[in-house]
Amino acid sequence: MADTPVPDLQTTGGKIQKTEEEWRQLLTPEQFHILRQKGTEPAFTGALYHNHEDGIYRCAACGAELFTSDKKFDSGSGWPSFWNPVSADAIVAHEDSSYGMRRIEVTCAKCGGHLGHVFPDGPRPTGLRYCINSASLEFDKEPK
Repeated sequence: MADTPVPDLQTTGGKIQKTEEEWRQLLTPEQFHILRQKGTEPAFTGALYHNHEDGIYRCAACGAELFTSDKKFDSGSGWPSFWNPVSADAIVAHEDSSYGMRRIEVTCAKCGGHLGHVFPDGPRPTGLRYCINSASLEFDKEPK
């Protein structure tokens, strides 16, 4: 009898499902706070804020491709900023009215991890600024 693939029981409809305890074991305390508890790292402190190398920015929780270096720009905000995600279905936007503000939160479409927020003050051609926490990302440098 041929081997048949066993479905990943932690995915449903292409989305990753883990308990909070499983996420806590997988992520660093800072990543858990940002990705699972919707935290924010202090401005100008993230490891990827000054990154100017060519490559792919992935979700630190699940590895999904989210942004590319050619869409990154220096917004002066203190967080890595992008004018477009890698694809329209890579992220999900949600209204966020926390802290008495009206903002649009962006999460990873694959695992639901909190990434940051999107604002309508970015460069052309989209006019958008995806303001993303470094701790919610991993960077894969493009091979030369």
